[in-house]
Amino acid sequence: QVQLVETGGGLVQAGGSLRLSCAASGRVFSSYVMGWFRQPPGKEREFVAAIRWTNGDTAYADSVKGRFTISRDNAKNTVYLQMNSLKPEDTAVYYCAIHNLPILSTIPERYGGWGQGTQVTVSS
Repeated sequence: QVQLVETGGGLVQAGGSLRLSCAASGRVFSSYVMGWFRQPPGKEREFVAAIRWTNGDTAYADSVKGRFTISRDNAKNTVYLQMNSLKPEDTAVYYCAIHNLPILSTIPERYGGWGQGTQVTVSS
């Protein structure tokens, strides 16, 4: 089992920035890909970004390309999501999750080991 803890959420004005962190513990060696997802109020969970632990390949949702950057620190078993130029529509609970296959999947059902989430609120 892998345990994930997200931190870094908060309240920010439109145009501002936040950096989210996801610290992993447990059987991290059995994972291949880390994904970031978000769930806006009243909506379904949606893909944000993903990264391979080994080579650092990344994938992004069209809605965040050019604004968000996913990165990882293998030594710390931690994945980051740098969010710049935030918009009110970015408001959501943000989750990190582990994918047990080496595919940068956008499908939340492919992931497991979900964290508890961290709230990001962007005011206009």
